[in-house]
Amino acid sequence: MKKQTPPGPEPAPAKKTTVPAEKTAATAKKATPAAKKTAGAAKKAASTAKKATPAAKKAAATPKKAPAAAKLPQESRTALVRRARRINRELAEVYSYAHPELDFENPFELLVATVLSAQTTDLRVNQTTPRLFARYPTPEDLAAAAPEEVEELIRPTGFFRAKTKSIMGLAKALTEDFGGEVPGRVEDLVKLPGVGRKTAFVVLGNAFGVPGITVDTHFGRLVRRWRWTEETDPEKVEAAVGALFPKSEWTMLSHRVIFHGRRICHSRKPACGACPIAPLCPSYGEGETDPEKAKKLLKYEMGGFPGQRLKPPADYPGKPAPPLAEG
Repeated sequence: MKKQTPPGPEPAPAKKTTVPAEKTAATAKKATPAAKKTAGAAKKAASTAKKATPAAKKAAATPKKAPAAAKLPQESRTALVRRARRINRELAEVYSYAHPELDFENPFELLVATVLSAQTTDLRVNQTTPRLFARYPTPEDLAAAAPEEVEELIRPTGFFRAKTKSIMGLAKALTEDFGGEVPGRVEDLVKLPGVGRKTAFVVLGNAFGVPGITVDTHFGRLVRRWRWTEETDPEKVEAAVGALFPKSEWTMLSHRVIFHGRRICHSRKPACGACPIAPLCPSYGEGETDPEKAKKLLKYEMGGFPGQRLKPPADYPGKPAPPLAEG
């Protein structure tokens, strides 16, 4: 009988072809750092995108503001001049009584009042200057005054120490350099303490009849709203707007624009629905367009309230302002 060979061991069944679950988990665990690195990169990218969101939102929001600027087609120079002059004619009809809103009897009083009007209202200046001019009626008187007394008199206008230094300094300069008289040239006026081009043109235009453009905050705001210029520097605004009009119109143009800015075309909430030049304004709609609501925004004589002068011109249709309350 042939001897049988005992059977050998069975081949390892799945070790070579099938990876056990434990080994798979281990392999996956070893791969985790790479996966984590990839996930970290993705997380960083998401974070970067999140950080960029405000800029993206701002960029996305920008086109929404464009319609206000794109309301009118680009104007030729000729069309701009015609529209600007038409606005001036319309304002001349509405504000036929336009005038400087500071009370004064002579060039010296107007000069001092204009310097005091910085950072306050013309009304507050008009309520303050009667006592000042009663005490110091000439440049010589004011130059020789005691500073603390002047400070107390002009305190209601604010910044009274700096303003005292300015008006006493200009009074001294007028006394020593100009024989106690206010000069009638812009070159001389701007050399006086506290006097810039705006103040100089107020004095020249209203005390000497010399044409000039007064670029205050109201004037600058409105001419930019009307797209007469995009300049913000007062001297550049003055030059740009002056080029649109005959020189003879400059002083009254300034009064009309400032009147309109104070009464209707306000800084924060213009009364668009009550504006007489709305059809000519490329910024129409920035303010209240409902006529009844807009009417409630009108100021001074337009709203039936007192104006800024205690002694307004005879043709002024509004009420005189009250004097400063005692105490």
